[in-house]
Order: sequence, then structure tokens, then C-alpha cells
Amino acid sequence: MNQSSERSLNFIEQIIEEDIRNNKNESRVHTRFPPEPNGYLHIGHAKSICLNFGLGKKYNGLTNLRFDDTNPTKEEEEYVKSIMNDIRWLGFDWEDRLYYASDYFNHLYEWALKLIRNDKAYVDDQTVEDIRRQRGTPTRPGLESPYRSRSVDENLDLFQRMKNGEFPDGTRVLRAKIDMSSPNMHMRDPVMYRILHASHHRTGDTWCIYPMYDWAHGQSDYLEGITHSICTLEFEIHRPLYDWFLDQLVKEGEYRPRQIEFARLNLSYTVMSKRKLLELVKEGIVDGWNDPRMPTISGLRRRGYTPESIRSFADRVGVAKRDNVIDVALLEYSVREDLNKKSDRRLAVLDPLKVTLTNYPEDREEKLDAINNPEDDSKGKRQIPFSREIYIERNDFMEDPPRKFFRLGPGREVRLKYAYIIKCEEVIKDPATGQVVELKCTYDPETKSGMTRSDKKVKGTLHWVSAKHARDIEVRLYDRLFMQEDPNDVEEGKDFKYSLNPDSLKITTGKAEPALLEARPGDKVQFERTGYFCVDSKYTTSERIVFNRTVPLRDSWAKISNSTHKKK
Repeated sequence: MNQSSERSLNFIEQIIEEDIRNNKNESRVHTRFPPEPNGYLHIGHAKSICLNFGLGKKYNGLTNLRFDDTNPTKEEEEYVKSIMNDIRWLGFDWEDRLYYASDYFNHLYEWALKLIRNDKAYVDDQTVEDIRRQRGTPTRPGLESPYRSRSVDENLDLFQRMKNGEFPDGTRVLRAKIDMSSPNMHMRDPVMYRILHASHHRTGDTWCIYPMYDWAHGQSDYLEGITHSICTLEFEIHRPLYDWFLDQLVKEGEYRPRQIEFARLNLSYTVMSKRKLLELVKEGIVDGWNDPRMPTISGLRRRGYTPESIRSFADRVGVAKRDNVIDVALLEYSVREDLNKKSDRRLAVLDPLKVTLTNYPEDREEKLDAINNPEDDSKGKRQIPFSREIYIERNDFMEDPPRKFFRLGPGREVRLKYAYIIKCEEVIKDPATGQVVELKCTYDPETKSGMTRSDKKVKGTLHWVSAKHARDIEVRLYDRLFMQEDPNDVEEGKDFKYSLNPDSLKITTGKAEPALLEARPGDKVQFERTGYFCVDSKYTTSERIVFNRTVPLRDSWAKISNSTHKKK
């Protein structure tokens, strides 16, 4: 490999390529994605999915999907199904390598017995609170449990009775016997098993003791032949424990997995904690896990994001060794870039203002050619109806426009996209409110797009729809859920929800060209001059079509987000 390509490798790829050169684990590359089925996956998980499956593909290796289902009180089959659906939607396939930590409960139990026999684990009768108090601090050693010196036989007996369900929840745990004076708090006799009389979504009531993550993780990796166990940075301090457990079970010189940590994804204006996301769902602040304002993969999918745009975003973000905050504008840019190439253009007016073309014949209608996608000639053209009365956006008109307002005003001319140049001659207002309710305009019949005089210069071009042919559509204007750049950074005594954006969802009824009624749930279009929209998969019916705004055409938060760009 040449020097320039070496420089392009991220630090995980450098480790893998060194392992391959050294024939470590027979130069195999085998990764895994290990979600806990206690919630829906979010954009941070998407980055991890892209990384793990991407490395497997790059190095002609394998990638497993393994559910870390060791806590039956929080796990549900609903989450298992949603996770598998999200991974497939992102474009990845675990083939026949679907596993669960619960597949290994028997192995883990037998290995725990082995550690007890080797005097490397013991049963502790103390409460969780007592154990926590005795752990000490990073600068002060912990205190040994009074049960640490129990005999091997007594520990074996108690642990088997724990498994048989003889003790209530919380009365005993199994702890590894390591070092209560270790500077690494995770090495101070960590808990391996706790008692939980809870039904498991796969094993039912077979077990009433369940392994802790640190005990199940490395051993599951080992059983599956994982070579590179890639975790987020918060698990770096757990790595010595990961290795210690393997040291007790794996003979020197044999195959063993290696844990590597990378920085988790943090997005501005976004919370990524599953606990906080669940709180938003349970309190009805959002419309479920797949609410288009949520950072969940299912929420992004419903909002109109494409798998290609998320994979592109993950690639742009890259793999870092240190935590940082990525501007959410980069995610929005990635979907704009993808949808710009793929989405058909359509005309839709979200806040209609009526315009009457006084010199256009009342009984006349015509069909005008419109380009479906200027980025893709193969999409061709469609015909849109035009008539005497049309709708334009209300904010495309001002009675007293400033100098650089290049849209419609009294006496001003603009071009209607794909149609004619019009001039505002009269403004009609509601006598009671003073609100503008109609514009009387004239059109220049010689400026039709494609005609000889169609190149007449005007500074503004507006989108529109024919009033006679317009169809009503429900439009949901989604925006960022939080106003604060870091919603997790709250003052003492305040809840993270205090910075919720009150305008994160606005619902309006718009007017659209007839072709938009042909769209089906999941279809994505660009409303010209407005933004990218997706037909909602939850509320659209045969009688009602609902469009979700994916993103505006431009980043309306650019000035607000400027400080985040600088951090990057």
C-alpha cells in the first residue's frame, strides 16, 4: 500500500491492517454490532453500524448482529424487530449470523463456576448500596467485602442456589475477585451476576440470574470468533476488565478478540441518550420512537432521510479517538445532497395568496411543460395546468418591499416558473383586517417559457399552482427539537426538556399541483423553492395525503450553528 493511502486510513483500519500483516487470529477480520434491545436505534448507532459492517466488507471479513439481551426488565421483542429493520434499511446484512447474548447463558454460567473454583469469584450478600460505598474513589482504595474470603465450596453452593431461584432480587450478587485497590474502579471486584426474577423475551422463566454487560460482552465475542470488538469511548476504561476475564478463560497463544474504542457520535441540538429519548416518548412530547423530530433511524426514515445520505454522513464524520460535537447541519447537508440528485420537483404553495390574471381569458386553460429533475435528464418532463387564477406564497409578496426584495410588489414584475412574466397592478385587502387577500396582475403572453421573448429579464422567479386545479395537502413542517446547541448542558435544577423548540412542528394545509396526489408513502419530492418533503407513512391514507418536511433547501439555522462549525 502506498504512503498516500496509508495516510487516509483511520486509526482502527491501521490497527486491523497491522493485525493482518502480523497474521494475528490468522489474519481474519470479524466484527459485530451488539445493540441492547431496550429502545430504537438512533443516528449514533447508525455510525457504529456503518463502521462495523463497513470494516467487515472492506477486509473481506464478517460482521455479526448480536443482541445484548441481558436485562429482561427493559427489553422487548418490538425493539429487536425494529433494530433488524433499521439495519437492513441502511443497506447491511448479517446473513446467517444473528446471535443473542442469551444464546450463551449456559456457557457464561459454566465459566462463572470455573472462576469460582479458581477462587476468582465469590458470592456477596451485601446490598448494591453497600457495594457501591465500599468501592472507594479513584484516589482512595476500596474496602474488601466481608464475604470475599468465603470458601470455594460455599460460593459454589450459594451461586447454584441463586440460579435455582432460592433468593429474592437484590439479596446476593456474584463478584469477580480482582483488586480492591486498583486505580481502575471497574477492576474493584465488579459484579458479574445479579438476581432478577423476570421473564426473558427469549428464555422465559428459565433463568433468574442474569449476567452483567462486562461479563457477557467479551465472552460472547470470544464464542463468536470476533477479532475486533469495536466499542465507543466510554468503554475504554472497561478494557482491562474485558482482557482480565479473557485471561481467566483463554490459554496463552490461542485466538482472542481485541477491544478497540472510538468516539461516539454527538450531534448539536440533539439528545442521544436512550433514557431521554424514552422519556420524550412516554411523556407524549413526541409522536413515538419514529417521530420525524427524533434522531432515531426510524424517525429519520419517516422524515424522508435516505440510507445513502446517512451512510454518506457517517463517512464524512469519520472515526475519531476523542469526543467532539458534530454540527447537525452536516447531517442535513448530506440528505440535501442526496435528495437533490434523486427527487422529482413539484409545485406546492404552503401559505396561499390568490392571484388573478386580469388579462388572461376566463375560460382558457393550458398545459405547460415542467422539468421533473434538472439533475437527471432521464426523468423527463411533465405537464402542469395553468389558468386565470393561481396561488403564490404569501411571503413572495410585499406591499412596501425593500430594495433587495426581488419578488412581487405593487408595480413589480416576476416570472412564474415554467410560465409567464406577470406584473402586480392592484392589491385587494380585507376591509375588516387589512390583510391582503388577492392580487390583481397582468401577464405578458409573449414571455411564456420556451417562446421567443421568454428570455426577457426579471430578477425574481416564483412557484405557483393553478387555483382551479389545485389539490389540498397536509404539510407537517418539522424543525429541530431543541433550541439549545447542547440540550444536555443544563443549569442545576433544570430539566433537559426546558430547551424544547415550541416550533419544532407546524401543521398547515397547502395547495399542490395534481401530480403530487400520485405520491405514495415514503416517496420523496422537492417542493420547488421550499424544501424536500416525504409522504408520511403513518398518517397518509387513501383520502388524505400528508407530507413531512425533511429539510429546507437551505440551512435556516446557519447563523445559529456557526459556533458549532468552529468547534469542528
